[in-house]
Amino acid sequence: MADSTDLGVERTLVLLKPDAVARGLAGRIVSRFEDALLKIVGVKMKHLDAEFTRKHYFDLEERLGAEVYNTTATFMQTGPVIALVLEGVDAVKKVRTIIGTTYPEQSAPGTVRGDFAHQTKASSAASGKAIVNLVHASGNSDEAKYEVDLWFGADEQFDYETVAEKFAY
Repeated sequence: MADSTDLGVERTLVLLKPDAVARGLAGRIVSRFEDALLKIVGVKMKHLDAEFTRKHYFDLEERLGAEVYNTTATFMQTGPVIALVLEGVDAVKKVRTIIGTTYPEQSAPGTVRGDFAHQTKASSAASGKAIVNLVHASGNSDEAKYEVDLWFGADEQFDYETVAEKFAY
């Protein structure tokens, strides 16, 4: 049998944001990942403080400006988030496809954001609030490595085989 890394198996971070938790959508969102053969190898619930938020979004202010960082940071600290480490073939890309684009109004039906998030970029700008789009997901493999390591120690990630892996790998 081939090594799992030869098959493109990787790990990525997903955050169910405060709006997903408050709306009771966690189970419905997680089931979409599991249906796509993404395995949960780490999970925790956490309230973000200012210091941890800055570590997670370390480059957001530089990339998009102080206003975007501040609205995002404020929103992410409004309630608990559920952090997941997901593992699977091409996990980063697969998760990004499942969740849809950043702006809910641009996300296709069938994606998490297309089905459950209803804010628009314009409504966010008009209200001065962050884009409330339910989920954060690592954007690429390097970002995934940084984020997984930031959120989860090695002792908080688990290796095990699912029944589906016996057929998929």
